[in-house]
Order: sequence, then C-alpha cells, then structure tokens
Amino acid sequence: MKFENAILSLALAALAVLPILESLLRKTLHVGLSGSTALVQHLTLIVGMLGGAIAARENRLMALSTLGGMLKGRFRAVAGVFSGACAAGVSGVLAASGFAFVLAERQSGQELAYRIPVWVVQAIIPAGLGLIALRLLWHAAESWIGRGIAALLAVGWVFMWNSWPMPALAVLVAATLAGVPAFVTLGGVALILFSRAGEPIASIPIAHYSLVTNPALPTIPLFMLAGYLLAEGGAPRRLIKVFQAVFGRLRGGAAIVTAVVCAFFTSFTGGSGVTLIALGGLLMPLLVAERFNKRDALGLVTGAGSLGLLFPPCLPLILYAVVARVPIQSMFLGGILPGMVLLAATACWGIFSQGRADPNAVPAFDWSVAKAALWEAKWELLMPAVALGSLFGGFATPVEAAALTALYALFIEVFVYGDLKLTSDVPRVMAECGLLVGGVLLIQGVALGFTNYLVDAEITARAAEWATTTIHSRWIFLLALNCFLLVVGCLMEIYAAIVVQVPMLVPIGNAFGIDPIHLGIIFLANLELGYLTPPVGLNLLLSSFQFRTSVPKVLRAVTPLVLVLGAGVLLITYVPALTTTLPRWFGP
Repeated sequence: MKFENAILSLALAALAVLPILESLLRKTLHVGLSGSTALVQHLTLIVGMLGGAIAARENRLMALSTLGGMLKGRFRAVAGVFSGACAAGVSGVLAASGFAFVLAERQSGQELAYRIPVWVVQAIIPAGLGLIALRLLWHAAESWIGRGIAALLAVGWVFMWNSWPMPALAVLVAATLAGVPAFVTLGGVALILFSRAGEPIASIPIAHYSLVTNPALPTIPLFMLAGYLLAEGGAPRRLIKVFQAVFGRLRGGAAIVTAVVCAFFTSFTGGSGVTLIALGGLLMPLLVAERFNKRDALGLVTGAGSLGLLFPPCLPLILYAVVARVPIQSMFLGGILPGMVLLAATACWGIFSQGRADPNAVPAFDWSVAKAALWEAKWELLMPAVALGSLFGGFATPVEAAALTALYALFIEVFVYGDLKLTSDVPRVMAECGLLVGGVLLIQGVALGFTNYLVDAEITARAAEWATTTIHSRWIFLLALNCFLLVVGCLMEIYAAIVVQVPMLVPIGNAFGIDPIHLGIIFLANLELGYLTPPVGLNLLLSSFQFRTSVPKVLRAVTPLVLVLGAGVLLITYVPALTTTLPRWFGP
C-alpha cells in the first residue's frame, strides 16, 4: 500500500517539475530536456493506471448506478458477488487486450527517451488492469468462498462474451445496475461491439493509450493536484472568511459566499464532490446561523457544489477541448460569462430564500475585518492569476501553466501557511488526488475505445444526417439538444459523457452552424445539472452522506435551485454571445 502510494506521489511530483524545468532551461539557456514532452505524457499514463489500481484497492472506482448499495443483507451480498464477477471478467479481458497491444509495440523497437523502450512504460496498461481485476474480485465478497464463486462467474462471463455476445451484454447491463465501475460498463460494451464486428479488441487499449498520452492531458492531474492541496490545507477556512467579510453584510450574503467559494474550489478540483466534502461542514452552519431554514441551506450547498465546472481551469473544459479538438484557451474564455450567469442565478435564489427567512436589518460593512481577511488569504486569492495569467499572458503552455499552479499551491500550503507537512501530508494528498485521476482516466480511455467504434461504424455520421434531415430549425435543434443532454446528465458520469457524446454532437452542431465552443458550454452546463438529478447525480449522493439525510430529502431541497439553473442554461443556449464574445476578443 505504502509502496504504491509512494510511486504515485513521485510520478505526480515529476509530472509537475518536468514542464517547469523544461521551460526554465528553454528561456534561460536556450536548451531543453531531451524527450521531456514524451516523458510528461507517459507520466500521465503511469499516474492514471496507478491511481486506478489504488482506487480499486480502496473500492472507490466511480460507478454509474448506486442501486446495489441500497440493498440489504443477503441481497446485497449476492449483488456484490455478481457485479464483482462481471467487473473482474471485463477487466481481465481488457488486461489481455492490453498485453496484446504491448507485444505488438515491443516489436516496433521505439524508444521513449534516454534509451527507454516505449513498451516498458506501456506495459503498465495490462499490469494495472490485471491488478484492478484481482482487486475487484477481492471486494466482490468478504469470504474466500464468495470470492471463489465470483472468480468462476468472471470466467463464465468471459466465455459468454466470446461465444454469445448479446447474453453477455444483458449480464453487463444487470451488473451496471448492481453497481459495477463506470469503466467496466463502457469497456464491456466496447468489447462486445468490437467482437461482433470482428475487429481486434486491442483497439481499446490503443485508444486508451492515445488519449492518456495526449499532449494537453497532463493539465488534468496537475490542476486537480492544485485543487486538492488547497482543499486539504487551510484554504477553505480562509476563503470563506474572505467572502463572508466582503459579501456577508449584504442581505443573503451567506448565499453569495456559498456560491462564490464553491465555484472557486470546483474550478480547480474539477470535482464537485471534493468541494462538498471540503466545504460542506463549514458552509451549512454558516447558512443556518444566518437564519436559512435547513432545507434551503441543504439545497444551496448541494447545488452550489457544481458551479465551478464552467470556470477555468476546470477539468471538463480541458477534456472537452481535447476531445472536440478546440483550443483550451478558447474553452476557458468561453466558460467565464456563462459561469457567471449560473453563479448569479444561484446567489439570487439564495438571497430570495433568506429574504423569506430573515427580515432583520443588515449590519454595516466593516472594512477593517474585510481587509484583514483579504490579507490573510492573499496568496490563495492570487492562484487564478498565476494559472490564467501565465497561460493568457503567453508565458507558458497549458501544461506549464498547470504545473506552475500545482507547485504554487504546494509552496503556499506547505511553506507559507504551514498547513501541510511535506513528508507526511503531501504524499497523502497526492495519493488521494491520483486516486481520482486514475478513476477519471480509466473511464476516458475505455470510453474513447467505444467512441472509436461509433465512428468506424459511421453511427456518428448517420446521426448527423438524421438530425439535419429531421430538424430544420436551429432553435428547435438547440431545444432538442438540451433535452437530450439533460437525459445524458441523468444517466452518465460527466467524463464518460464527454468522451462518448462529444464526437457525435460536434458534427451535428457544425451542420446547424453552432460554434464548437458554444456547443461545449451548452454541453457542460447541462451536465452540471446532471450532478443534481437522479439516478447518477453525484452531488445528491455525497450530500446525503455528508449531512446524514436521505437522498429523497436532498432531492426535494435542491429541486427549486435546479429549476433556476435550468433557466440559466436556456439563457446560455439561446444567447450565443455570452459564450463567443470573449474567445472572439481574446482567444488564440
């Protein structure tokens, strides 16, 4: 356990240091590190696979369904054996396909850098997937008998996949409802489709490798690491103190504080779940103290957790840019004004809620308190300037800007504030960050394999042709797009949805003359609502766990805010200038 965590921490550290070292050498001595770009890309692969293995070890791989967890007693045990067996079977076949891919790459004789063969690093794909398969079997049951049954069922699924693909698909669907990890569902469907088409299953690890080693993808673990360092340090307390001092004296000030601080954190962590866990325990008492009723406070904290998804440098913006092949800088700029719309809508709803609950006079603003809070949190408040200033100022590439942001967060939390200890806390935070990165990259990799099948089978082209011949109005198409994306947000995890759906939707959007940046913001804004809608709504589940209340109660609390945010999404959809103006003025 400690060995895996240490290797993951070292890989993340190297991922952060190498781009900055390369940039400094290039700007000062006019020389670079040999093969540094390739090394950084393959470090991302290492971080992803190690993180996925650790997530499997901790039984924390992201699932599409949580129905299995709602079962009790014997039914839950049976569902665990069944889903674990199916997950292990799919992972085992994926590992075998990865092994075939590595064997083929070994024969090419390509070198990464410093005479390191590429296949040596690529071998982590089958090794990681094989380890994940074993750990999924281990978690399938608590007894050796149960694990043995799960192993036999896993072999049975592999045999079924090889002989009767459609029954294997039916079993996979049932296992998905029982709670298999999301990458298992997508990978299993891809395996079945490739098998039926007579195409080699090695196409899936090839797709995984090509996506994870994309030159822009290291920005995802690096920005996520910066957000995790903030969340684990004293930043939540200091930033809440700042925004409370600045906005807290306004009517509904606590609602504004909640919206702004949640958006700030989610924009860096890329996961609203991290925001809820880091800030929920601090924001709920603040709202209740300001005389919000508990239901409105619960709805506000739950809904605000996903607000930062449209603000740079949030990870879904980066992933959409990679998949849709648009500049990352343009996606960052395009999300600012729409993000402000949803932020303002949330704050206004909060103000209205407190207006009903607290008719008392508002105390005067105290500049001395605000100034002291601003001074205490000045280094963390400068973080967006470090990230975006280095990128838009032309001083750094997206990967270098992400690395600089991660190192800046490490420096201020360890050496300036002293909230984290370098030898104990930082490796723990890195392991936790790598765990989430691994889960996300596993989903992205196998989802791209599934997407490649859709492209090869011309399903995306047929969908575009059907849409353009059936729908003749751009405005009606946008309405249909929102309805479709709301369903996608209800059923799919956001990162899988981006990789699977974007290659299909971008050509259709082009056919209707919709800017890809605008389409991306519409896409992400709708999936932001998906965090608040069942059955996949992650914020509903995390809020239920964090505040020890039932999911139906959380859903009732957040429903008014979902309606408000839905109106904001329609405004973003039908006013393209909100998205396209800043990229047109300042984009590359």
